[in-house]
Amino acid sequence: MGNKNFPFRINSEEMSQEKLVSGLELWQWRIAAINEGKLADVSPMEVDWILQEVAGLDTLSLRLESFKDRSQIPLTIPLAKLNELWQKRLTERLPVQYITGITPWRNFSLIVSPAVLIPRPETECLIDLAVEAVQGGRGAGGQGGRGAEIQSLQSPIHWADLGTGSGAIAIGLADVFPHAIIHAVDRSPEALNIAQENARRLGFASRINFYQGSWFTPLQKLKGKLTGIVSNPPYIPSNIVPTLQPEVANHEPHLALDGGNDGLDCLRLLATLAPEYLVPGGIWLVETMAGQTEAVVKLLNDRGSYYNVQVFADLSGIDRFVLAYRSK
Repeated sequence: MGNKNFPFRINSEEMSQEKLVSGLELWQWRIAAINEGKLADVSPMEVDWILQEVAGLDTLSLRLESFKDRSQIPLTIPLAKLNELWQKRLTERLPVQYITGITPWRNFSLIVSPAVLIPRPETECLIDLAVEAVQGGRGAGGQGGRGAEIQSLQSPIHWADLGTGSGAIAIGLADVFPHAIIHAVDRSPEALNIAQENARRLGFASRINFYQGSWFTPLQKLKGKLTGIVSNPPYIPSNIVPTLQPEVANHEPHLALDGGNDGLDCLRLLATLAPEYLVPGGIWLVETMAGQTEAVVKLLNDRGSYYNVQVFADLSGIDRFVLAYRSK
């Protein structure tokens, strides 16, 4: 696993001569990095994405290579450090998001480090499904007016993001539900630091409460009060984690990946305990591993505390998300 004390941060306020390079020097580094990447089967596009983040270069200046005529270009880290991280990308498969310290997610740029899972594009669907469930769209299934009932729930509206990591889901929920209070929980203090920093930078700090602890443990005072629970929990079987691509297996936190022998340990816990915390008609929404949705649907149906259980596909058409409502 990666070093959780890693996190590289972009901090434009800490500029120094050490972080100023000539355009020609940076152009030479870019050409060399692209050639090295080709030999290591790493996309040249990664080099330009890194330079957009650490050098503030736009796609046009990179494509035309016009930046090489500039006398000075400020970097967020010294060029030597950038090259060191790039070599780790090539030899240790360090994810490019950990090199820049930033990743795009929905309409945000989120700080990331090896303390947190890198938010994936498919996880963005959780936010859209939550909105549709509240509005009575496809997430509500058109059965029993669930969207209307959720909308009529008494204020304040409380949502929980369990296993928040970078804070992506909590921030996404705060963005689409401007009148809601979001409760974000994670076991890792390092992850919570990242999540809190993201919330602060993006203007959501006053609407997201952060808790360090395991799943529902810090939320005892919210029993029976949550409008919705959303989670992207660890769901990969333990024996599969070491076989994942090296960018994941060697650098992303196993705490956020390992779901136990069959990958369902955390999903079982969420299915079992959530009814104590949800209001009647409250939303239960999770991401799962491909091939797990049938087992998760059975978990919910066997529990007897949910109804209108539905499965939704990800961006690739693979069944990945499970949505349910708490019975009255």
